[in-house]
Amino acid sequence: MTRKKQIIVPIVILIAGILLFMAFASMKKPPEEKAKVDNTPIVAVEEISVAPMTLTVDSYGIVTPKYETEIVAQVSGLIVELSDAFVRGGFVEKDQLLARIDPSDYEAALIDAEANLASASAALEQEQAQGKVAEQEWKRITDASPTELSLRKPQLAQELARVKAAEAAVLRAKRNLERTEIRAPYNAMIEDRNIGLGAFVGTGNRVGKLLGTETAEVRLPVADNQLQFLIDQGKEAEVDLVGTYAGIDTTWRAHIARSEGVIDNKSRMSYLVAEIKDPYSLLPANQDAKTPLRFGSYVNANILGLALAQATKLPRYLVVNNQVAVLDDESKLHYVDIEIVRQDGGDVIVSKGLTHGDQLITSALDYPVDGMKLALPGDKSENIDAEENKETDTQIASVKD
Repeated sequence: MTRKKQIIVPIVILIAGILLFMAFASMKKPPEEKAKVDNTPIVAVEEISVAPMTLTVDSYGIVTPKYETEIVAQVSGLIVELSDAFVRGGFVEKDQLLARIDPSDYEAALIDAEANLASASAALEQEQAQGKVAEQEWKRITDASPTELSLRKPQLAQELARVKAAEAAVLRAKRNLERTEIRAPYNAMIEDRNIGLGAFVGTGNRVGKLLGTETAEVRLPVADNQLQFLIDQGKEAEVDLVGTYAGIDTTWRAHIARSEGVIDNKSRMSYLVAEIKDPYSLLPANQDAKTPLRFGSYVNANILGLALAQATKLPRYLVVNNQVAVLDDESKLHYVDIEIVRQDGGDVIVSKGLTHGDQLITSALDYPVDGMKLALPGDKSENIDAEENKETDTQIASVKD
């Protein structure tokens, strides 16, 4: 009996221990599985837009009249008439009267010159008649050839010279009389007036200054290396002038009329001259069509140049060794060779290598490798939501079991 107890007791104790171990083991929670960590780099992208593009060259300048004239008196006298438009800022048309100098003395001078001409003409006719009489008398007296003096030819030449001098005096008197009327040589704006009604002016005295309103000019400095982006170095190129009028940004269209053909010694710039027709919109066809472009205005200019069939603009910092990184259809990094046409400040203009809709990578990568797997911020969120939904479905299934 004692021997049986010695055998049974250890067996019972062993079985009891196994049962207790199993009971405790069933009470222990299984270790939680660690979530998988996705180490795929996240990048930001920007969709490329490729479209036709016209290159422009930027410049600036001051609007000036193509023609400006200092008006001076060509005869002396008192100012007896002034036009109401002959004031600073007034607009006048070609041949419009600006001022009138007292014509009395010049009218008298014209009458005197015409009288001298009539007297000289009468003396010439008389001398011609006397010459014919002398020739007839000479033939009646003798058959010998008459001398020049006997035919009164020297006297005739002298009278003819007097007639010509009298005619010249009449022309001079008429011209001086016409000069008593000071008229505008072209359509213009009055910049300055230096005379008043009743003032005396002498020959050569400054009367005023006119600015031609038919055409305005802007000298546009252009760096020599920018001329390559213009057609025929800017000849006849269209220009958009941007300035302000009454506090509002306004654009005027002009064209390059000529190049000055030299490089400025100080600025080392070439100068292109843009012209604007009817800058003050004075013609009937333009009065309601455009805003006046005033002389003295400061304007920025965009000179239209070469036209590219397909091009896009990218930040310059994204370009390395003429390559940019794009995200392909498989969400992998891919380097694309590009052709840069021009650097424009902090950007570059690309004409080849990219297509419309390409995903340009704009964020920095620590160790970029061509072909590496990448992800977008939206892709990460979708993966996390999918994992959470999967775990929820598993827990629900366990509860149902």
